[in-house]
Amino acid sequence: MTATILVCDGITSDGVEPLVKLEGVELIFGKLEDIEHPENIQGIMVRSATKVTEEVLEKLPGLQIVARAGVGVDNIDINAATSRGVLVVNAPEGNTISTAEHTWAMMMSLVRNIPQANQSVKQGEWNRKKYTGQELYQKTLGIIGMGRIGSELAKRAKSFSMNVLVFDPYFSAEKQKELSVTSVDLDTLIQQSDIMTVHTPLTNDTRKLLNYDNLKHAKKGAFVLNCARGGIIDEEALLHYLDSDHLSGCALDVFEQEPPVSRSLIDHPNVIVTPHIAASTVQAQKNVAYMASDEIKSYLLNQPLKHAVNFPSLSKDTYEKLIAYYDFSNLLGSFTTQFFKEPVSEISLGYGGSLADADTTSLTRSFLCGFLKKRLDRPVNDVNSMVAAKEQGIVVGEKHGTADHGYPNIIHVKVTGVNKTFTLSATLVKGFGGRIIQLNGYTVDFVPQGSLLYIEHRDTPGIIGKVGAFLGERNINIATMHVGRKSAGGEAMMVLTFDTQLPESTQKELASIDDLLVCKPLDL
Repeated sequence: MTATILVCDGITSDGVEPLVKLEGVELIFGKLEDIEHPENIQGIMVRSATKVTEEVLEKLPGLQIVARAGVGVDNIDINAATSRGVLVVNAPEGNTISTAEHTWAMMMSLVRNIPQANQSVKQGEWNRKKYTGQELYQKTLGIIGMGRIGSELAKRAKSFSMNVLVFDPYFSAEKQKELSVTSVDLDTLIQQSDIMTVHTPLTNDTRKLLNYDNLKHAKKGAFVLNCARGGIIDEEALLHYLDSDHLSGCALDVFEQEPPVSRSLIDHPNVIVTPHIAASTVQAQKNVAYMASDEIKSYLLNQPLKHAVNFPSLSKDTYEKLIAYYDFSNLLGSFTTQFFKEPVSEISLGYGGSLADADTTSLTRSFLCGFLKKRLDRPVNDVNSMVAAKEQGIVVGEKHGTADHGYPNIIHVKVTGVNKTFTLSATLVKGFGGRIIQLNGYTVDFVPQGSLLYIEHRDTPGIIGKVGAFLGERNINIATMHVGRKSAGGEAMMVLTFDTQLPESTQKELASIDDLLVCKPLDL
């Protein structure tokens, strides 16, 4: 084995130790523009400074792998890399401790007024009374999002004799018991926490998760922290409750816009800020470099990868047979996780028709990617999705040769939760795309695409007309409507699709119509 790896962005030899010890590997430290023979480069390792664009990829015809020493891959053109057969890997786990420790440091600084007191003394003042702080002892810490970072914070909070409340719809009972924390809904957490900290990915579901409506129910004098992603907390709402003295203070490492345009929060006397450095420590930088180089090593040795970002290499025949199903499986996973928002213990996928004899491992992994990506605070891909599911305590199974119900191909999904079970069946129709044909016992036929609204209702005369009239009065056009029922006069359902997503206020009003039992918005 021989390979030339270009190491950029100041990554040093101690960070690429797995490659230094690997026989047949030549490491070149420097910048891409300084390389005399870029055609000889098989791998490139970068932080955030080097941009791996389509133009860069064109200059590296022999490139096989790009490794990002860190989580974000915004500086890498993933689509261009994939189309060229270049594998992209990253290192999403190396900064967990750094981020948890930074959050803890921000919390201590916040409740003890350390930055303000420091500045006061430097200005020649000696005002001990003004900067009297609070103890963490027996305070209630509310952690929103219990991935790796949230779990590390919970451990530290326990050592300070704090009570820990957790809000995470996907947090398992086993993890709750292991960490000795109490799982509650978001409203309860907000009402009972002395300190709140967010550690979720930024998605449509978590954007402005803390906002005007729910922060008004926070304890008077509570503290708020965000060292996760800008946008999870509504900054205008945060400023409002700080100005009204309802909140005592907040600590921010991230912002909706970076660098921040408005200085209203930054200049507030009860706000402490840092410039998105929670993951920036010497150790974290070395850890992510080590992990990224270890991924390159695994690739060169044809060993399994943990953190591949894009689609892995497949044989031409397998790729051509499964690529359409791969994308559809991912979509079904996204649909399922939005529909079934509760902890899951088991996921079973069945394949029938032309898929009965296929190697469907990649389809199962793709489904898990779609299912888990909005549930976890780290990147999930088809390579690590099985591991991620196992870490969440989810048992994953596959069945082949299941009933095809006359369809040329079929995918059956069964998801088992704590109290409920979710099922769907879907098929891919050549020339027409994917369709869901069974949903929780209802026979249906709709395309899982765009903005949808799933409604369960009592099968009463005029109910469909009520829904149509309600939306028509608000000048909302229904693109398609699909209905189904289990028995006359019993439970029934409808799936509506729209050109744009329904406003949240409209969804709430609609849900109040008599005989409507469930209203679930889905965004695909």
